[in-house]
Amino acid sequence: MPESGQPTKRGSQAHISAGPAAPARRASLLVTLVLGGLTALPPLSMDMYLPALPEVTEMLRSPAATVQLTLTACLAGMALGQLVVGPMSDRWGRRRPLLIGMLVYVAATAVCAFAPTVELLIGFRLLQGLAGAAGIVIARAVVRDLYDGVAMARFFSTLMLISGVAPIIAPLIGGQILRITDWRGVFHVLALIGVLLTLVVWKWLEETLPPERRHEGGVGEALRTMRGLLADRVFTGYMLAGGLAFAALFAYISASPFVVQEIYGASPQTFSLLFGLNSVGLVAVGQINGKLLVGRVSLDKALGWGLCVILLASVALLVMTSGVFGKPGLAPVAAGLFVLMSAMGLAMPNTNAQALMRTPHAAGSASALLGTSSFLIGAVASPLVGIAGEATAVPMAVVQLVCAAGALACFLGMCRPWRPREAA
Repeated sequence: MPESGQPTKRGSQAHISAGPAAPARRASLLVTLVLGGLTALPPLSMDMYLPALPEVTEMLRSPAATVQLTLTACLAGMALGQLVVGPMSDRWGRRRPLLIGMLVYVAATAVCAFAPTVELLIGFRLLQGLAGAAGIVIARAVVRDLYDGVAMARFFSTLMLISGVAPIIAPLIGGQILRITDWRGVFHVLALIGVLLTLVVWKWLEETLPPERRHEGGVGEALRTMRGLLADRVFTGYMLAGGLAFAALFAYISASPFVVQEIYGASPQTFSLLFGLNSVGLVAVGQINGKLLVGRVSLDKALGWGLCVILLASVALLVMTSGVFGKPGLAPVAAGLFVLMSAMGLAMPNTNAQALMRTPHAAGSASALLGTSSFLIGAVASPLVGIAGEATAVPMAVVQLVCAAGALACFLGMCRPWRPREAA
């Protein structure tokens, strides 16, 4: 198998040499931190709120499945928003759509803090997600503007180190906030973070897409561009593999507050510590991928190993939670979740890098499709984990297993990593 990211006459990276040379610009440390902050916005919006889910269920007097829709709404908003913001950034540049999105994010988050009903909270979580999508999709497009090949894969792993701090500290912060106030205080803190990040973007993030590389067309051209991207079997394979892997991850994110706290009786602080430990595993494996594997092992090989480990961890979790060998304690279930989360450090950066390497001509639209597929599939997975109520973790394990098997099937069946590829 040819080494991913290495120039070859044939093989999986033939399309790299066919595209434009990698830009000479590189991100400064400050810009790297800004991009890391933007990619950290989704885990901050999701994970800081997780320890409060049981409290929201009680205070708003709503079923757990309904309260979980506040996660689904935010996730669906982030998915749909990327379809709009991505093509906009290809036409008008990266800065303007990003700043508008961040301002709307701050306003929607502030309203969530005062929502009197779960229905209103769901509605403004949707708007929060729609606006927050700007940070996700444009950060990924900026990376494509600045990098190519192996350098891009390494930078995605660096971003994982920065943004990976968010899921580590977010539940911890959320748990501490709940010690001094109720769930509404979580949204106050998120709004403040949004204000600070908006100011940092306005002051320090320069435009990375020059006018001569922008698309002049409207909605029609954007749709034609996306249709062309989806017609690329290999791009679509990476997109679906990454989306399904993310859905397995989000099944854990959505179900874990109830699994750990309600089924196993852990406190919000214990849940936060376990969640942070799992995030450490994801970040650590992501750094192993970027520092040790990229350039030595093909990206496809690292991705394949990651998807296989996710699948095996999902099988183990289903066996444990279904009680085949008796009722397990928290420790073995937590160990299985740790392995699953850690393997995401191989799957997530490599699917993004491999897909974006094929799309130097439409980084914003490609980034939008990658993000939208991940968040939409995750949004579908979220309510399924609570379909049997709060007393069993079997639905979570089933969803994870189905998603992991689907991700591996898409990677092998559509990307066909063992075969040489032509340029996109």
